[in-house]
Amino acid sequence: MAAHSASGEAGGSGGSGGSGGARASRPRRDRELNRRKLLAAAREVFRDHGLKATLDDVARHAGLGVGTAYRHFANKQALIDELVDDMFARVEEATREGAEDADAWRGLTVSLERVAALQALDRGLREVVLHSDRAMPAGLRHQEQIRRNVDLAVERAKEQGALRADAEPWDLVVIQQMLAAVTERTGQPDLWRRYLRLLLDGLRAGPEHTEPLPGEDYGRRFDLRGSHWIDPPSPDPDASGAPRD
Repeated sequence: MAAHSASGEAGGSGGSGGSGGARASRPRRDRELNRRKLLAAAREVFRDHGLKATLDDVARHAGLGVGTAYRHFANKQALIDELVDDMFARVEEATREGAEDADAWRGLTVSLERVAALQALDRGLREVVLHSDRAMPAGLRHQEQIRRNVDLAVERAKEQGALRADAEPWDLVVIQQMLAAVTERTGQPDLWRRYLRLLLDGLRAGPEHTEPLPGEDYGRRFDLRGSHWIDPPSPDPDASGAPRD
């Protein structure tokens, strides 16, 4: 990528003598700072313009030279792959912290809120998650631990009497899909918070008027957390081949 401008990349070489280590460490710090700027900018660019945006667009939004972007990422797909992996890593972190919270209900609800906020922020990446097999390796690297975290959070919330006894871990997966749909359908990035509150009231144990949940065997018949738990397949077009409204 020699043709690209090198502007925007911090440089410098570590000299000899006692200060050489300090001088050598600065380019490394600057390089990591630039990488973080590119990732943050990419989230905003893909959120606003979808995956049709280019790596050049991301570099400009980050205030960095195009050459800097290409030194960090060979192409746009390499940038997207890292963003997707980071997204799943943050989901794993949120579910782990939720499962470890001494107050199991608080841990479960805060974990749901964090993941929903992440979905709203990174909704441009959902094009990859929904429609590309490239997202699967990144998802699978974190999926088993995410599953264990969610199972533990649900088990502990039931043990503490905070979560209704007939709730299942896969209910939380479907709730996340529902919240993502609110953002996608309305374009309102914070509206999901209203519906999360309504759904949490339905999950909470205690009210005597709560009726048993139907579809107890649904999660057993359909592996909602299998290799395609990230989202259900898109509906098929109608017989004419035209997309649904």
